[in-house]
Amino acid sequence: MTSDLRRQLILGAAKRCFARNGFAGTTTKSVAAAAAISEGLLFKHFPSKAALYAEILAEECEADPELAHLLGQEPSTATLVELVRGMVGHFVNISNGSDQEEAQRLRFMAASHLEDGEFARLLYGKIADLIGPTFVTSLERAIEAGDAVETGGDPLNLFWFAHHTVLTAAMTGLPVTPCLEYGDVAVLERQLCQFILRGIGLTEAAIAFHLDRALSSTPGQSVARESA
Repeated sequence: MTSDLRRQLILGAAKRCFARNGFAGTTTKSVAAAAAISEGLLFKHFPSKAALYAEILAEECEADPELAHLLGQEPSTATLVELVRGMVGHFVNISNGSDQEEAQRLRFMAASHLEDGEFARLLYGKIADLIGPTFVTSLERAIEAGDAVETGGDPLNLFWFAHHTVLTAAMTGLPVTPCLEYGDVAVLERQLCQFILRGIGLTEAAIAFHLDRALSSTPGQSVARESA
């Protein structure tokens, strides 16, 4: 069996174990047993349980048809606004209780920051590889088009500042009694998008033009319309 096939076998076994027992209840030993391999062989492909989990989440993200469609669009101001809108919508759904599975993952992400940070580092790296290039190039196109101004520093940091904003906002909704009540979900989504888009340098005119279109359409639709 090739290394790639073995890797996929391990990931398939890990998905079943995580789905059945959760992250805390799954061990590398149980994953190895489910894959019918030794734990030592598993570690040749994945150094830890956190690495396995991060890889599974990254694969799920890559397989998301809406994200795949958006990342396949020409980098532009519209694509940039759609990326921000999609990120905000994802975390708003977590904070309002619409996606309990993602809420559990967010709890693990938060715990990783307070512990050894391994899972957070792995997942940040995979997110940067997947979304970072489209974000940075779209921001560059927006600046070239006069829709945004340069803010200085590494442009990828602006993506992380946006991500940290929605991540923290979502965390306030994780307890049974939320830490904060932001009010109407639609208003919150718009406010977060406006806050982030202003922070990464978009002009008020560009925000007014592109954000209404993004919020009134299904993900990716306004970008496709823009490029048609």
